[in-house]
Amino acid sequence: MPPRPLTSARKGAPKGTATSVVIFVHGYGANGADLLGLADPLAPHLRKTAFYAPDAPENCQGNPFGYQWFPIPWLDGSEESKALAGQQQAAHDLNAFIDKVLADEGLEPSALALVGFSQGTMMSLHIAPRRPAPLAALVGFSGRLLQPETLAAETVSKLPILLIHGDADPMVPVQSLPEAADALVAAGFETFAHVCKGLGHSIDNEGLSLALGFLREKLPQ
Repeated sequence: MPPRPLTSARKGAPKGTATSVVIFVHGYGANGADLLGLADPLAPHLRKTAFYAPDAPENCQGNPFGYQWFPIPWLDGSEESKALAGQQQAAHDLNAFIDKVLADEGLEPSALALVGFSQGTMMSLHIAPRRPAPLAALVGFSGRLLQPETLAAETVSKLPILLIHGDADPMVPVQSLPEAADALVAAGFETFAHVCKGLGHSIDNEGLSLALGFLREKLPQ
């Protein structure tokens, strides 16, 4: 099945001047605009970076006003087979979007970072290791690693990864962070992790500051 086109607004460095790109990958039931707002506090510190945040390709079954990358059976009652098929199609869609952004900006994969939240982290952790060339970095907030048992065998390219999670997250348990980190380290990824005390299923200033420092270190300036 061909990739479905994803749409996104753009912020940051003027077109033709960017030396790096950040793509935000939103969570279940949200939309790209939810995360693209994070470009506002980041852009002054990443002046040569362009920011994108595409809408996921499917209307969300659990929230008719938002989007989803794939169904989540325990939230929407979908079948496991449909969830897996949706995940595979969404990976195809997101990879095609990344390729288009790189072509539009005239940049190499090593100049692009993914920043995911929740289901967006799941998508980012799934596609980045399987891409033909390594991306610059990945920041994953409040997510988990899908199919950790296949990661090592299916890894094609390795990139530095920062995982951030709140210890009061009611949606995705904080235990998902060490589970993902352990699998990533075992597969040979440079992996960093941080737990935000008292934080629920969200991004706080502490996490955003850590993400900014990581992106400044890993992205070409």
